[in-house]
Amino acid sequence: MRIGIDARCLEEEKISGVGEYALEIIQNLLEGDSPRSGLPRLSPHWSLDEAGGEAGGAGKENQFIIFSNAHKAPNNSFSFLQKYPNAELKRFRFPNKLLNLSLWYFNWPKLDKLIGGVDVFFAPNISFLAVSKNCQLVITFHDLSFERYPDFFSLKTRLWHHWFVNPRKIARRADQIIAVSNSTKRDLAEIYGTNPKRISVIRHGISENYKIIGRNDPKLLETQKNYGLPYKFILFLGNLEPRKNISALIEAYLRFRENNPKMEKYKLVLCGNVGQSLRDIIKEAEKSKFGRDIAPIGYIDREDKPYIYNLASLFVYPSHFEGFGLPLLEAMACGTPVIASNNSSIPEVVGNAAVAVNPDRPGELVEAMKSILQDKKLRDKLREKGLAQAQKFSWKKCAKETLKILANSERINS
Repeated sequence: MRIGIDARCLEEEKISGVGEYALEIIQNLLEGDSPRSGLPRLSPHWSLDEAGGEAGGAGKENQFIIFSNAHKAPNNSFSFLQKYPNAELKRFRFPNKLLNLSLWYFNWPKLDKLIGGVDVFFAPNISFLAVSKNCQLVITFHDLSFERYPDFFSLKTRLWHHWFVNPRKIARRADQIIAVSNSTKRDLAEIYGTNPKRISVIRHGISENYKIIGRNDPKLLETQKNYGLPYKFILFLGNLEPRKNISALIEAYLRFRENNPKMEKYKLVLCGNVGQSLRDIIKEAEKSKFGRDIAPIGYIDREDKPYIYNLASLFVYPSHFEGFGLPLLEAMACGTPVIASNNSSIPEVVGNAAVAVNPDRPGELVEAMKSILQDKKLRDKLREKGLAQAQKFSWKKCAKETLKILANSERINS
């Protein structure tokens, strides 16, 4: 069986949560289906022209054709493919705006034909797509936050979703849909009217890199110095945007510090890209009495994230809405106590291993911070429960369930 996978999101300079999912799912699909025999077909520095020929190995029925496109020079995002004989990269260099326009307006080129023909085409996220009628289409929907909370998005982003990409149309075209949580499945059924029989819930996994790291590991101190991290801190990690409720987190932290003068050693560290709409809020907070103790440190490299979680005293994630909430899982796997919102998919991820709060009530955040940081027994209990909860999630399991969907992607009428 020839399986095409859309990997355009891996062309981004800074990989987002969707990119993290795509990278993990591709690696684990290949790992689980690799023939593990013979030598890779591809040289260490392979080009599009060199990526032709037969894919797959002896005794294996699946061939994975990885599609990507970027007008810029090739990067190293796909170097991991070289150890898998059952993988073939088809990377094009069309201008993205031109390709997207053609896909949107002309419904061409058919991506399955562009990469040499496949039985099923898998898109790990919504994007500009066009496939042949006889090609099965499987797509992952991570969330419908742009439908539930349109006010959290700019006019440009709302237009991009509704007018250009048109997720509703993509959902209708898909033969099978993967939802990353029951919450997302419910939204697809309620908002788009998608037949629940066409939706399979397959939750994210957690990389083995996220674990408890010994305090004597020199990389911990190195990471702390590189990012200028304080000795004790409360952590948020994710895109700094309105949906993540950063304004309430900042308000809660300032109140926490005002009401608990003995807690001055705990700073607030905000990791992630800062959206334009939050720059003014952060700047205003930095002018406050405890503004010097608020540190927005920007984007964190993937390899440094486990160390950041291990260094943190507490992880707080007061988001208004999540399709899954991967940082929650990462923090728990690193043994960091977690405070999380009690909405959308978040209870599915954290179970009873986090302190749940109403994201619209900063006072609950304040009390949760105080309780955890003052009570070692509570911290230890959350740490133990978080580690146990994280073990329930696996990228191998996610890939195995995804492959079943790809192999049986028959259309069920809406």
